[in-house]
Amino acid sequence: MIFSVIGTGNMGRALVGGFIKSGILAPGDVRLCDIDKEKVEQLASETGCQAFTDPSKTVEGADYVLLAVKPQVFDASVSNLKSSLKSDVVVVSIAAGVTLARISGILGDDASIVRVMPNTPALVGASVCAVCAKNVEDSKKAFVEQLLGTCGIVVPCDEKTLDAIGCVSGTGPAYVMLFIEAMADAAVKLGIPRKTAMDIAAMTVYGSGKLMVETGTHPAILKDQVCSPGGTTIEGVLALEKGGLRAAVEDAVIAADLKTKALSGGK
Repeated sequence: MIFSVIGTGNMGRALVGGFIKSGILAPGDVRLCDIDKEKVEQLASETGCQAFTDPSKTVEGADYVLLAVKPQVFDASVSNLKSSLKSDVVVVSIAAGVTLARISGILGDDASIVRVMPNTPALVGASVCAVCAKNVEDSKKAFVEQLLGTCGIVVPCDEKTLDAIGCVSGTGPAYVMLFIEAMADAAVKLGIPRKTAMDIAAMTVYGSGKLMVETGTHPAILKDQVCSPGGTTIEGVLALEKGGLRAAVEDAVIAADLKTKALSGGK
């Protein structure tokens, strides 16, 4: 098998790391390509994969091609690769807002395409990957989902749902980081050293999310378990509600959805 990866930025690195660590792909199966020679050679050294700087040569004979390039350069990058792709290659794209129809418009209506919306926690094996496909055999789609599962959870869905999930999981890490930073700033105001403040704020968010995921308990119930009658937590919760936290988060997700629709041509 030949699995080619075009683009070795943060997301490309994260996914490749998960694929190799799991043992599902052997380093010799994977070709890495980036215009930044130093970057691609470093990742190749870390993983044992093959390093390339010529995208066309990277995809020659490839069974799967992962496109980890920015939406702004996507069309040009894929157009340049088209003549080097095998007829039965599966093209996997993680470009935000780049629809299956747009990719098919470049590669042809018969092209086998998988769209994936991952998020940055893939760097630590805790990603959410929404997945939809077009013209892909069930066995090949299952293989792609198995690979992505090495980096977190996989959510098979239709394309409309994929874009909606991206507005939560794809953008969500930024909102969570803002929350962590705000918690840490408040801790510093209370006299806690900055490093300790950051650690306890981050671990509180991490632990709370892990608690919900592993127990399957509704967040409202977990919240109520912390809010003792007349206690400190309920005072803080009321302050957040008065400050509009819930509405602000909802507005952020909706704003991301509107931008996603704009990027994909309003569809």
